[in-house]
Amino acid sequence: MASAPAKAPPPRTGVTFAAELTFEGIHLHYGPVHTLKGISLTVRAGEILCLLGPSGSGKTSLLRVAAGLERQTAGRVLMNGREVAGPSVFEPPEKRSVGLMFQDFALFPHMTVAQNVRFGLTDMAARIAAGEAQLAIDRVGLGHHVNSYPDVLSGGEQQRVALARALAPRPSVMLMDEPFSGLDTRLKDSVRAETLAILREMRATTIVVTHDAEEAMRLGDRIALLDRGRIVQAGTADEIYHDPANLFVAGFFSELNTFDARVEGNGVETPLGRFDAGRHAPGSELTVAIRTAGLDVAAHGGGMPPPGTVPGRITARRFLGVSEQLLIAIQGADKPVSARIRADELARDARDVTISVRNGDILLFESGRESA
Repeated sequence: MASAPAKAPPPRTGVTFAAELTFEGIHLHYGPVHTLKGISLTVRAGEILCLLGPSGSGKTSLLRVAAGLERQTAGRVLMNGREVAGPSVFEPPEKRSVGLMFQDFALFPHMTVAQNVRFGLTDMAARIAAGEAQLAIDRVGLGHHVNSYPDVLSGGEQQRVALARALAPRPSVMLMDEPFSGLDTRLKDSVRAETLAILREMRATTIVVTHDAEEAMRLGDRIALLDRGRIVQAGTADEIYHDPANLFVAGFFSELNTFDARVEGNGVETPLGRFDAGRHAPGSELTVAIRTAGLDVAAHGGGMPPPGTVPGRITARRFLGVSEQLLIAIQGADKPVSARIRADELARDARDVTISVRNGDILLFESGRESA
């Protein structure tokens, strides 16, 4: 019996001419509210940069400045070194070769998929526009929905239509505002992976706004973390995770236990043990942050705990699938410490335990300061 023919790969997305995007000293005011406070950042040509931060940190405002939907109060925006927004220059969005993808997808309900995707191709002849739209629709796997209306599509399919519409003009810069936030957890991983593959293929410079640190680490070549209108730290996921600039950054990427301590000799004493103070001088007031995933927990049958461990008692535990969260009371701590362990690591009836800390998950920050 003959085998079924191999499934044809999706058509390749047209490669764009990626642009370097630079923000120089960007300030933005909404009336008396100072939303962006001197942001300077360069996104390299072909790079995927994630703007990460809590609600109200300025992520979407910076994206809108890049798109030309907002005019900054001060500073400049440059594409490949050419000023597109500054004190005496302001190019509108249609002149900047940017693709926009919004959180709510912003599809026109009275237009078919094909009409939605063709909408931004007004500078092309009708036949060429139809061809470019069809190519983008096929690339996101929606060729069978070309004549469908948005209301019959799932959330994941609507997301792909919005992506096709943004890709069709082959922009030099793609701007995406929380593009996956409307998808359920089951869909999110697959749609995110498909989108990343398409962005890599088209090679456009891309900025993705997200409030999810794990999503930023999955997507971005680099991450810029914002807080209250300023960039707190920018770098690769590995750089930021292992060398956070301050406690805010560390807490954004990890669940932490924190303790106040004073450097005595060359170390700091905490309820979880004594740790090396590193470069911090004797007498310095520190916040000692320990990642919850950096605690090793073992059942304890009584007697003296093994060297390098402290005893504790489990007060609560929560099964989370592949992992489990424990709350453990220990001597000298004002509240239980939190530990995240593998779900099969500790017997269900374990109550008395010992805890040890992995050195790589201990972070020291000077109290009351924003630098590590």
